[in-house]
Amino acid sequence: MAELRPGLFAELFAAIGAAGEAKAREALLRLGDAAERQAKVNASSGSHAWGTPTPARPGSGPAIISGTLRRSITRTEPVRVMSGWELKVGTMPGQVPPYGRTPSSRYGLYLETGLRNGATYPFLGPAVRFVRTTVLPQVFQAVFRPGWPRL
Repeated sequence: MAELRPGLFAELFAAIGAAGEAKAREALLRLGDAAERQAKVNASSGSHAWGTPTPARPGSGPAIISGTLRRSITRTEPVRVMSGWELKVGTMPGQVPPYGRTPSSRYGLYLETGLRNGATYPFLGPAVRFVRTTVLPQVFQAVFRPGWPRL
């Protein structure tokens, strides 16, 4: 056991804090990658040519027409904010399919929240729920359990 001396607890808590910061960033990266992957899977419910009926059913993810929506799904790099770490997963702005003028970010929002007829084809929400319930416990076990500073 280490000898008690002035500043010992401050050093120990600083080491634990630094390890926690690095591990939180790593866990968030893994979760963001998993959400991006799952959203791309969800945005691939079959395929069809532009102007033909979709094989996707309302309530499931959209079908592929050109692949623009699926390619536009990405994540940001984690950044430190006041309350911790932040990472965003969603559609990249400015991606326009070859057959239209509506960017995939706007088109994705319409699919996620509801088209004019009220039908939804969500792909991001279900991906986040999947990651939260299935991937998150595994990632936290893998990232936070090993390698903590020994006291």
